[in-house]
Amino acid sequence: MNTPDDLPPVALILDARQIPHRVFRHTQPVNSVEEAATQRSQRPEQVVRSIVFRLEQDEYLMVLITGGRQVSWKALRRYLGRSRLTMASEDEVLKVTGYHIGTVSPFGLPQAMRILVDQSVVDEVEISLGSGERGVAIMMKSKDLLNALNPVEVGEFAAE
Repeated sequence: MNTPDDLPPVALILDARQIPHRVFRHTQPVNSVEEAATQRSQRPEQVVRSIVFRLEQDEYLMVLITGGRQVSWKALRRYLGRSRLTMASEDEVLKVTGYHIGTVSPFGLPQAMRILVDQSVVDEVEISLGSGERGVAIMMKSKDLLNALNPVEVGEFAAE
């Protein structure tokens, strides 16, 4: 049985909110979405990446997207009604999420952040995402993710 000291930050948050999930600990280093998926007995399309963008000086948003898909800059700019945005730097990601790249999650953010969910996430029944700790993932149903993030914006943000 896990004790709070054994659990990654995101699992503690989900436990406190009674959101169904399970913790997966990798036994080998992970260097790609494909490796993560294989170790988790998932398809790459089930691995959710949390990508942070900077809109203005101190305004950020997160896009959740599956597998090796890339965010379409054009679709994102159109959706947001903005002509300019950039990916957050590694330092900015840590500052605004509290997590290092590769461990980022939409849960437990130090300040509220707008979160957009690509339709690819919704299309999967079970997904995995960052836990706030290297080598550890959170496995959960996509419907539980959406309920936990409610209200949430779902759209088509992936490049063709």
